Amino acid sequence: MADKNGPDGTGETGRGKQHEPDIRDDDLERRRRDLEASLATRRPDRLEGKDDAKAGSAAGYGQAVKLSSEFIAGVVVGAGIGWIIDRMAGTSPLGLIVFLLLGFGAGVLNVMRSAGVVAEFGQGDKSRPGRDDSK
Repeated sequence: MADKNGPDGTGETGRGKQHEPDIRDDDLERRRRDLEASLATRRPDRLEGKDDAKAGSAAGYGQAVKLSSEFIAGVVVGAGIGWIIDRMAGTSPLGLIVFLLLGFGAGVLNVMRSAGVVAEFGQGDKSRPGRDDSK
């Protein structure tokens, strides 16, 4: 028993002799096609094609760039207006600070509008429940 130290008890390393019949390529291909057909019936909402995951991630990157550029634009425009007002009025840091904060708020509001969290200006629900407009 000391000489039979292999994984399958034969004394040889590796897989040893296969007791299963040889599986043919055409049988594997048939089983693969059956599995694909079974999966296709279970997930009909999935689009066909190789680049589905890449297309989804590219759309996500595009949305991220759009949202970040809207936020940065709000902050930069606010800082620019504040700097111009400081130069014209001579109030050195006050205008820059105030308009930088206003630009930050505008940038956050633009991002929320683009993400669909906040309704567009003038598009709010005017007939809210619990609000009495007859007064």
